[in-house]
Amino acid sequence: MKTHRTATATTPGLVLRPYAGEADIPAIARIRNAEWEADGLKARTSIEELAAEYGHVSDGFDPVRDIRLAVVDGTAVGFCMSDWADATDGVREYRSRGAVEPAWRRRGIGTALLADAEERARGLAPAHPTDRPRILGTISNDTNPGAAVLAERFGYGTARWFFDMERPSLADLPDIAPLPAGIEVRTATEEDTRAIWDADHEAFRDHWGGHDPSDANLRRWTSAPEFDPSLFLLAWDGTEIAAGVLNAIYPWENEELGIQRGWLDSVFTRRPWRRRGLARALIVRSLHLLRERGMTSAALGVDADNPSGALGLYESAGFSVTEK
Repeated sequence: MKTHRTATATTPGLVLRPYAGEADIPAIARIRNAEWEADGLKARTSIEELAAEYGHVSDGFDPVRDIRLAVVDGTAVGFCMSDWADATDGVREYRSRGAVEPAWRRRGIGTALLADAEERARGLAPAHPTDRPRILGTISNDTNPGAAVLAERFGYGTARWFFDMERPSLADLPDIAPLPAGIEVRTATEEDTRAIWDADHEAFRDHWGGHDPSDANLRRWTSAPEFDPSLFLLAWDGTEIAAGVLNAIYPWENEELGIQRGWLDSVFTRRPWRRRGLARALIVRSLHLLRERGMTSAALGVDADNPSGALGLYESAGFSVTEK
């Protein structure tokens, strides 16, 4: 297997090598969790989550092709993963994101990983003919200013802000409101999975960003350890899914953080049913459901410029911004 050696004055012996399979997953989880802890982020990942994410190859993401580990003296100290997607604003985006073990920051490892990701993206692009403009993208958190400085040094500019929002208590919840006539809410079954997947992706086609609707990505979702359709709430209009909230509980993360938090992983309303209060009705029902499952807080992620006014909706349901 070919490796790429990058030597710098501050990191002698640094080697970037391709992902070697499941044996690398514990190191990637360790590095990611160490960075999140150092940056004060209330998030953790598990080996099982990453195994589900990396276990299915698609055009947009192939772990062997798209993951690099930074290794020094046989120990992984950083990693970078890439993928590509056609975004709703008309571009094809080649995206990269990664982490460096906190003790190894400021030694050129992030620089080497990002440079390698860009080189791989430029090599991959000719194999995917498209009329769309091709761009490079990356992601950073406000709590890690070094990542933002690195991105700026490579010529990246801020395109969008995404927030994590949290409702710190589920003790005092709004009453469950009635639904519009003809709409029925029920929990999901595994037989609904494809319909849920299609409805969720259809609802986000007018939102910023790139979404991978492939069967491989569907399998990543359904094989994840936290996948539990009994936590999903769907608003049905006859045989059509009008809206949904796809809730999840991450037991391993909760145990590591010493909390009992549920996530509203996706909140969506399809176009013909918007502006009828379905999203709020499902959010309130989701909070009640999570409380019934023993959760004491809830969280979700939001695009700050969501065209449907999601930020204000979530604030009205008791959520506030905690992380950017």
